[in-house]
This record gives sequence, C-alpha cells and structure tokens, in this order.
Amino acid sequence: MDLRIFTEPQQGATYDDQLRLARAAEDSGFGAFFRSDHFVAMGREGLPGPTDSWVTLGALARETSTIRLGTLVTSVTFRHPALLGVSVAQVDQMSDGRVELGLGAGWFEAEHEAYGVPFPDPPGRFDLLEDALEIITGMWATPEGQTFDHEGKVVTVKDCPALPKPVQSPRPPIVMGGGGKKRTPALAARFAEEFNMAFPTMEDTVAQFARVDEACRTAGREPSDLLRSVALVACVGRDDAEVRRRADAIGRDVEDLRANGLAGTPDQVVERLAQWREQTGAERYYLQMLDLSDVEHTELVAAEVVPQLG
Repeated sequence: MDLRIFTEPQQGATYDDQLRLARAAEDSGFGAFFRSDHFVAMGREGLPGPTDSWVTLGALARETSTIRLGTLVTSVTFRHPALLGVSVAQVDQMSDGRVELGLGAGWFEAEHEAYGVPFPDPPGRFDLLEDALEIITGMWATPEGQTFDHEGKVVTVKDCPALPKPVQSPRPPIVMGGGGKKRTPALAARFAEEFNMAFPTMEDTVAQFARVDEACRTAGREPSDLLRSVALVACVGRDDAEVRRRADAIGRDVEDLRANGLAGTPDQVVERLAQWREQTGAERYYLQMLDLSDVEHTELVAAEVVPQLG
C-alpha cells in the first residue's frame, strides 16, 4: 500500500509552508507530494492568498531530490492545453523525471468567475479535457524534429514544435478521476495511468471502479493496468486528545472524519486503510493534510502508520 501526502494550499499557505512540508514528507520517506490546483479558498479567507500549482511544483522540483510531485488535479480550464504540456515537461526536466499530471474537467465555478476564466458547461469542459489529453500526450510522443497537429472539438494546434520533451519515458504519468459515469471512465481508460476517487464513500468507489473496469475492456485495455487510488482527509493522533486537537485546527468534526476520512490513532487508521483496500482494491492513498503548519502530523504518519502497512 502506497501513501502520499496531499495538500490544499489555497486554504491558506505560502510557498515556504509547502516547501517545509514537502521536505518533511521526503525526509520521512513518502514517495510523493501532491497539491491541489485552486485559486479561491473554500469556507475561509485563505490568507495570504493562492499560489500557482505549476510555479510551485517547478520550485519544489529544484529544492527536493527524490519525492514525486504532482497535482490532484489541474483544471483543464485554467491553462491552454499545449502550454500546459510545455509547463509539465519543463517541470519534469527540472525534477529529473519526478512529475505526475493530475488533470480534470474542473468543477469550482466561483473561482472561474473570480478570475474571469471561462467556465463552459459540462459537455464543453469534457470536450476541452479530451482535446487537452490528445494534445499533451501527442506533443510528448512526437519525435524531436517533427511537428504535431491536432484538430479538436475545442482546440486546434498546427505545426506545433512539440517541445520540450519530458524526461520520463514514455511520458509523465497522468492521473484522472471523478464520479462521472460515462466520459470520465472512458477518457481514463484511454489516457490515464491512475484513476483517483477524492473523498468518496466506499460504495461509490466500488461502483466507479467497476465502470472504469468496463471502460478499459471496451478500450482493449486490461483493467489491472490502471492503478486505483483514493484521497481522504487525514487526522491522526497518538491519543484521542491529539486527534481532536488536529480536527479542531482544520475546523472538522472528529466523528465525521472517522466515518468519512482517516481519523484516529495510528492503529485505528491502519485498520481503516485495510478496510478500504479490502472493499475497493485501491492500493494508493492520498492523505489530505489540511494544516500545512503541522509538520509533525506527517512525521507521525510516517513513523507509526506506514511501517504497519507492509
């Protein structure tokens, strides 16, 4: 079982906060540090303000050495697909091949309104997502010295130099996810290396993974080739008092977190993870650490949860 650290910096975190936690995650032995891609906080002011995900990951690429870096997930509406392909390939070079691209259709209309970013209807966003996946993977796969063309439903590129190339071969892994019943599984089966469910119930996860299995078979792909993952809020403490203190710090109810996240003592969290794996088959878990100042939280999970997972 693979545990990764996942943060929501738009809720209130500087670049230095993210660097501190990324380095702590790396030093503690975690394999990956992921962050959200949002520009407006949810339910709070989010001071001192948002940080751009790919600017942040480019900087972290130079200030870490082993931990993998990525987004969960970048909204396709935020960046032109071809230019996003350039950015991700560059950060992959800057990190010597440690980048993963989480890409989705987007859902948070308020942040689009706040920054004047167009927010198409769902079919339009999925058309844009499909074009983006075609363009980004096509650019990365185009041999050096050749150009790339794509005439899509939303975006057309012509004589694109398709540079720079990422370090990873054949390309950086693409992470997709969500609860859409048709286009989401179909696009993941075509383009993704990993399918993620964020803050779901076990029942919804099982049902969506079954749809993904069927989409893979339809696409001529073995379902087992697509890694399955789940993102859950983490709130771990050595005793009930420490769990409650961490829950209070992020404005969450302990009992709700026990039922819908990963809350409790290390032993309780290990038991809960075992239930998730048994019921859903997911082997990778993104632990959402909402208090970026609480580096000891990440260190506790590394010291007392990870060694029990095998």
